[in-house]
Amino acid sequence: MQELGLTLPAVAAPVAAYVPAVVSGDHVYTSGQLPFIDGKLTVKGKVGSAGVSAEDAKALAAVCAVNALAAVKSVIGDLDRITRIVKVVGFVSSDPSFTGQPGVVNGASELLGQVFGDAGIHARSAVGVAALPLDSPVEVELIAQFQ
Repeated sequence: MQELGLTLPAVAAPVAAYVPAVVSGDHVYTSGQLPFIDGKLTVKGKVGSAGVSAEDAKALAAVCAVNALAAVKSVIGDLDRITRIVKVVGFVSSDPSFTGQPGVVNGASELLGQVFGDAGIHARSAVGVAALPLDSPVEVELIAQFQ
């Protein structure tokens, strides 16, 4: 991550009744992570027509992935323990006419590939939704395997 100029933020405090990540066996499951930067949502709204651009949302999805990795680290101690990113689920708050959810979620997928190489290649879902918490444009959760 250092080579990519990325640093992990503090884990975002939950906005409801959940924890940021849970370990089960040799897997970590994260809660959905919003694109908080310094504890704030810097962009709000729907992706698509007259809203957030797909390019901006893709960058926000990468921020969500970094925040998810911070949640993983909080429960396993060291990201070097990750052996595989198993699954990514991305939610995109979408204008009804927007159909580019896979391209938006590529922001998270591409970042994980850059960080973990082949171990970052994962199964994935990219889902358009009517709204997300706090009017976030995107939310990402992941499952990681570790040793």
